Amino acid sequence: MSDLFMSLQVILACVAAVAVAAPQYSYGFPSAESSEEVAAPQTSYGAPRAASSEEVEFVPILRDDRVHEEDGTYNFDFEAANGIRFSQAGSPDGDEDAVIKAGEYSYTAPDGTEVHVKYVANENGFQPQSDVLPVAPAFPHPIPQFVLDQIAFAAKEDAARARAGDDSDEVAAPSTFYGRPN
Repeated sequence: MSDLFMSLQVILACVAAVAVAAPQYSYGFPSAESSEEVAAPQTSYGAPRAASSEEVEFVPILRDDRVHEEDGTYNFDFEAANGIRFSQAGSPDGDEDAVIKAGEYSYTAPDGTEVHVKYVANENGFQPQSDVLPVAPAFPHPIPQFVLDQIAFAAKEDAARARAGDDSDEVAAPSTFYGRPN
């Protein structure tokens, strides 16, 4: 009998512990800390709801093709009815089986500009190409001819030194023997 009584006490203690540990919510009523109402937690993982004066536009998916091969190569094509397109292919051909990717995406910006970006992502990083990406300004002035001539002369000297088999890039040290001043 005492074993049964002990078992019932343990079960009752567990039920009480779970009840005390359960979160206490009071939805729609002012919280104890402030006079503001406590909002109910979100129960779905859908698109965020718009403010009451806005309507959320439903955008159908026109195409969603995904192919993933056993060797790690893949293709992904996506298109939505609002003009968003995304296409990417990749394969583990990089160093230490790093995935090399290439693809493109396009959409219409809020100001009406058509955006189309092609890219490659490999050991050299992400390399996008698009007319909408900023471009560095042109060099502010032309390089003078004497500078170009000096660069060409230095390249000829380097080539001649390489042909002669002189691989040293050392500069001759100045003489330590100086003559008497006049």
